[in-house]
Amino acid sequence: MVAPKVTPPSPSSRGHTITVDSPAVNNDGHELVADYSYRRNHITHAPNGGLSVKPKTHEYKFKTQLKPAKTGLLLVGLGGNNGSTVTGAIVANRERMTWRTRNGEQSANYWGSITQATTVHLGWDGSEQIHVPFKDLLPTVDPNSLVVDGWDINNANLYEALKRSKVFEPALQDMLRPHLEPIVPMPSIYYPDFIASNQESRVNHVIPSATKQEHLDHIRRDIRQFKQKHNLDCVIVLWTANTERFAEERSGLNSTAAELLESIAKNDSEVAPSHIFAVASIMEGAHYINGSPQNSLVAGVVDLARQHRVFLGGDDFKSGQTKLKSALVDYLVSSGIKPESIVSYNHLGNNDGKNLSEARQFRSKEITKSSVVDDMVQSNQLLYPDGKN
Repeated sequence: MVAPKVTPPSPSSRGHTITVDSPAVNNDGHELVADYSYRRNHITHAPNGGLSVKPKTHEYKFKTQLKPAKTGLLLVGLGGNNGSTVTGAIVANRERMTWRTRNGEQSANYWGSITQATTVHLGWDGSEQIHVPFKDLLPTVDPNSLVVDGWDINNANLYEALKRSKVFEPALQDMLRPHLEPIVPMPSIYYPDFIASNQESRVNHVIPSATKQEHLDHIRRDIRQFKQKHNLDCVIVLWTANTERFAEERSGLNSTAAELLESIAKNDSEVAPSHIFAVASIMEGAHYINGSPQNSLVAGVVDLARQHRVFLGGDDFKSGQTKLKSALVDYLVSSGIKPESIVSYNHLGNNDGKNLSEARQFRSKEITKSSVVDDMVQSNQLLYPDGKN
């Protein structure tokens, strides 16, 4: 028997229209509805210490709009390293920019993006394995079509912010200047107790001193006007600002939606800026993603999102060192090799590192990073009999 040849995806395989011929799939030209059977094992512990395994099937129905929604992205911390870089990257890709570097010519790309730069094994056509771009499997929003805006506690325009972050090559910064210089973030919320005191020198662009209820109303109005101005179907609010200290979580403060809204109305000191942005997003029907390692998604925020049927996600950006460490540890543990420690440091020397130099903000990072490999450790009781690294 001759093994099937595995071929990498080629340029000609990109952009194929994929049609599924299955009685479990219905496509009316507007929506695709698919019935899916998910099989998993139900485990019970026997009195004698054994395990009882019972296979079970769960039936799901997935509905997908075939035309992606016109989407806007609002970044909290638009002028920071993350905000300015992602905005610059979108513009560079949209404009198909090419620039010279020390190592030769470089063109904008979306390498590193799961939706834009990965492929999925679809099957075997009888002579070769077929891989298709992830973005061809389902209608997804083209990142080049995103409408981007946001807030920042500093009033630098996006070109100045990009220069300050020192992520992009100077040649690319110059090419982006006419596109980014006109973009100035909206004023943001600043509660000094939640971020490091060394950030105070950057603060010159905040919503005038007001109650937290007034801040909530202001942010809601910003989201609403952004959606109306650009005639958007969907808005996503993404926190990419400084890491906050952990806020208190307790009954009477934020354990339910009603408690959290009441705490905002009472101007409670433990309501963080990220709570204001999350609540404003939810109440305006905008999905909220938390990109920093802080406890923004307290029980009251989750309760409110359920009531409004709004998507929430995130407890930190899964990128860079964290992503690499997760992949390596998973590989090692799955291979029966026991990692005993993980050590890294912030080599960029960026503003995130400066903010985390204070203990309370670093504690937020410490809590989330310590849980990155918990599931991998717990998956192998032979290497980690006590469930701890």
